[in-house]
Amino acid sequence: MEWRDTGILLATRRHGETSLILDVFTPERGRHAGVLRGGTSRKMAPHLQPGAQLDLSWRARLEDHMGAFTVEPQRSRAAAALGDRLALAGLNAVVAMLRFCLPERVPHPDLYTFSERLLDLLDQPDLWPLAYLRWEIALLEEMGFALDLSSCAVTGRTEGLVYVSPKSGRAVTAEGAGNWIHHLLPLPEVMLGQGASGNAEIATALGTTGYFLEHRLAPQMGDKPVPEARARLIDRIRQRE
Repeated sequence: MEWRDTGILLATRRHGETSLILDVFTPERGRHAGVLRGGTSRKMAPHLQPGAQLDLSWRARLEDHMGAFTVEPQRSRAAAALGDRLALAGLNAVVAMLRFCLPERVPHPDLYTFSERLLDLLDQPDLWPLAYLRWEIALLEEMGFALDLSSCAVTGRTEGLVYVSPKSGRAVTAEGAGNWIHHLLPLPEVMLGQGASGNAEIATALGTTGYFLEHRLAPQMGDKPVPEARARLIDRIRQRE
């Protein structure tokens, strides 16, 4: 069995004295693992940082085996991330969230494309928080927990949307909230593609998406906790207010 693809490196771990097991995200094969022999060498190790873009060839005797990678580095994103604390927190959050939610060997080509474009914005910290928010909304949708922010779940109105129902993920107006107002989540205008996209509003929006990550997605993942890297990113975004 053999295939070739591009991929984003999510993580590595030691395997024996000189090899690594790579955890990568590819457009055609999804999240996939394999052994890279000689991965700890001085030649290869600097290129194997989380977020790196790799040209990958995988080979195994049978499809369900771990298999072995050969790798050609395409580009590193470490330099952009290390130059800015927000960028570093963003990179760590993205790769942690992908490892958290992606099953192995299930393709998610649209999410892959979105993730690659997001990581390519690491050197633009002014754009990063809003881009990450949009990516996280897309991540929820890809995992089967799409938010419906097009109209009020109660009144059907498309204007004056200010809350999100934690039960249905649908938008709600102040009028439609009624006595349930204290149980609803905030819906900042930035989630609707409207208004200012300041970091304070983005952090509030990430609190809303975080509810669905923690209370809807995490239970489907065996109640694994949402990665702490995400909380550290939100702290960095708040510090840029």
